[in-house]
Amino acid sequence: MTQSAELTGTRTAAGADTAGQGVDVDLLGGYLLGRWADIRRTARELAATPGLQRIHGQTMAEHRRRVSTQLQYLADHGSVHRAFPARFGGADDPGGNIAGFEELVLADPSLQIKAGVQWGLFGASILHLGTAGHHDKWLPDVLSLRLPGAFAMTETGHGSDVSAIGTTATFDPATDEFVIHTPFRGAWKDYLGNAARDGKAAVVFAQLITPEADHPVNHGVHAFFVPIRDDDGAFLPGVGGEDDGFKGGLNGIDNGRLHFDHVRIPRANLLNRYGDVAADGTYSSPIANPGRRFFTMLGTLVQGRVSLDGAAVAASKAALAIAVGYANERRQFTASPNADEQKLLDYQLHQRRLLTRLATAYAASFAHEELLERFHSVFSGAEDTDADRQDLETLAAALKPLSTWHALDTLQECREACGGAGFLAENRLALLRADLDVYVTFEGDNNVLLQLVAKRLLADYAKEFRKADFGALARWMAAQAADVTLHRTGLRQVVQTVADSGSDKKAANYLKDAGSQRELLTVRVGAMVVQLAGALRGAAKLSPAESAKVFNRHQHELIEAARAHGELLQWEAFTRALEGIRDPGTLEVLTWLRDLFGLGLVEKHLGWYLMNGRLSAQRARTLGPYLNRLLHRLRPHAQDLVDAFGYGPGQLRAAIATGAEELRQQEAMAWARARRASGSAPVPEKYLKARA
Repeated sequence: MTQSAELTGTRTAAGADTAGQGVDVDLLGGYLLGRWADIRRTARELAATPGLQRIHGQTMAEHRRRVSTQLQYLADHGSVHRAFPARFGGADDPGGNIAGFEELVLADPSLQIKAGVQWGLFGASILHLGTAGHHDKWLPDVLSLRLPGAFAMTETGHGSDVSAIGTTATFDPATDEFVIHTPFRGAWKDYLGNAARDGKAAVVFAQLITPEADHPVNHGVHAFFVPIRDDDGAFLPGVGGEDDGFKGGLNGIDNGRLHFDHVRIPRANLLNRYGDVAADGTYSSPIANPGRRFFTMLGTLVQGRVSLDGAAVAASKAALAIAVGYANERRQFTASPNADEQKLLDYQLHQRRLLTRLATAYAASFAHEELLERFHSVFSGAEDTDADRQDLETLAAALKPLSTWHALDTLQECREACGGAGFLAENRLALLRADLDVYVTFEGDNNVLLQLVAKRLLADYAKEFRKADFGALARWMAAQAADVTLHRTGLRQVVQTVADSGSDKKAANYLKDAGSQRELLTVRVGAMVVQLAGALRGAAKLSPAESAKVFNRHQHELIEAARAHGELLQWEAFTRALEGIRDPGTLEVLTWLRDLFGLGLVEKHLGWYLMNGRLSAQRARTLGPYLNRLLHRLRPHAQDLVDAFGYGPGQLRAAIATGAEELRQQEAMAWARARRASGSAPVPEKYLKARA
C-alpha cells in the first residue's frame, strides 16, 4: 500500500446513508492525496489564486509577461523550492516538491512548465550534476529567480539521441577554459524554455573534448554552465538565438533556439559531479565506463518524467470532473412524449466513453503515487543504489507514456462528450488538450521511452537464463513447447469451456476474479517478451548494423510489450491500493472500477487473447456484457468518484462545472412539464420568466 493511511470511516457522501453503500467521498479524497496530502492541498489553493491563472485571449507576448510575473510570485513565496537543500531555503523533500508542482497544471500549464524549466531542469541540473562550489555560487540566485536559465540539451538535429548531439566543449589548457561551439545548423539548441526572452544563463550539454599528445579525445556528453545574456537582455558575445514563435500550446513560455560561436567559459563551469578536467587537461571520472557514466548523468534528471506523469494524471482528473459533472446535469432526448429527457450519463455509450477513462485515471493515479514514493526514496538517499536508480528510470519510462497519452485521449473524449460547450475556451478542455499535446514528446518521446522499457524487460529475461544450468534450460524449453501446444491448438480454450459448462455466470465469475485478471495481464507480457527474445536471439553476435536491422524488424512488438508491461503495473498499483481501503462501500465501488480497468484492457487486446488461445470463446463473449454490467453498477457513483479528486470551482474554472447547467435543465423540465400538463394551452408566464 502506497497511500498515507488506510481508508476507514462512515458515510459522508450524499445519497449514501449507511456503511457499505456507496463511496465515502471525503475519505477517498484524502486517500487519493497520498503521502504529501498537505502539500497537494496547499498547491491546489495556489492553483485557485486568480493571479496565477491563465487569461484566455491574451496575445503571446502578454501571456509570456504574465507567466514571468507569476513565476516571480512562486519564487517569492517559496512554492517551488522543496527539492533543494535546506541551506538554500529548500526542504530536502524531492517527493513533496513534485507532488505540489504537478498541481500547478490546473492554474496554467505554461506556468507549470516554465517553473519546471527554471527549477526542475536548469536548477536541478546544477544541483545534481554540479558540486558544492557550483551550488554555493549559483543556486541562491536560481531559487530567487535573479538568475533565470534554460536547459540546453535538445538540438534541432538530435532530440531523443542525446549522445549524438553536435555541440562541442573543447578544453584549452593555455587559458584554462572550455570553448563552447556550434559546428553546424543542426546543432543549434532548440525548443528551450526561457531561451527566447528571459534566460540569462543555460546549462548546455556538449561533447567534452580534451587535447591529447597526438589527437583530441571525446569523453562524451557533459553539462556546462554558460552565461548567455547581460542584465539588459542582450546576447553576450558569441551567443546567438531565435524565438521559436507561436506554438500549438504553452504559449506563455518563451521557447527559443541558442547557438554558440567559440564562446569561452572558465574550466570551473563544467558541472563535474560525474566527470572532471584538471588544469593540465587530464580527464577523470568516478565512473570509468563512458556508457554507464552517460546514463547515470541522465538518470539524475528523471524527475521531469515523474512530474509529467503526475501532471498528466491531474489534467485527466480535472477533465473527467468537468465532463462527468456536466453529463450528470445535461439532458437530451426522451423515451416518450410524456417523460423527462434523460441525463447524458444515463446512456450506456456515454458511460463507456467516460467511466472507462475514469477507471484508467484511478489506475494511473495509484501508479503515479508509487512512482513518486520510489523517486523520493532514491533522491532523498533512503534507497539509492544503482539498481534502485535503474528501477526508477524504468518505472518512469513505462508510466509517463501511458499517462500522457491517456491525458490527451481523455481531454479529447471529454471535449466531445460535452458537445459544443466542450469546445468553448471558458470550459478549458480544448485549451488543456492543446497545452498538454507536447507532453507526449518532451522529457522523452513516449515511443522511445517504451523501447527503453522493452530492452530492460529483455535484459532481465536474459539475466534469468544466465543463472540457469543446462538442466533448467532443458526443462524450460520443454515447458514452453507444452505451453505452445496447449494454447495454440485450442486445448486451453477447451479446458476453459468445460470449466464454465457454457454458463455466462461462471465465465463472469472467472473474469471478475482478481487472480484471473492478474494472470491474463501477466501472461500477455510474459508471452510477448518470450517471443521477442526468441526473435532477437543471436542479434548481439551480429555486426552493429545488422543487429540494428533485426531490432528494427521487431520494433512494433517491442513497443507493444512495453505498453503491456506498463498497463500491468497500473493494474497492480490499483489492486495494491484496494488493500488500504477498509470502508466497505468504497471498497466495493473501487473494486468494480478496478475490474473495469483490468477487463477493459483484456477487451482492448481481445484479438491477442483469442489468437494465442488464452481465452475461450465463451469467456470472450461474456466479456462485453459483463463490462456493461460494471458500467451500470458504477453509474450511481460516478459523481462521487470524480468529486473525490477534490477539485473545486477554483481549480476547474469551467462554466459548465458551476452547476448552472443543472439550473437550466430544471427550468427546461419545468417548462416541458407545464406544457404537457396544459396540452396545447400557452405555457404559464411564471415558467417563461424563470432564469438560472
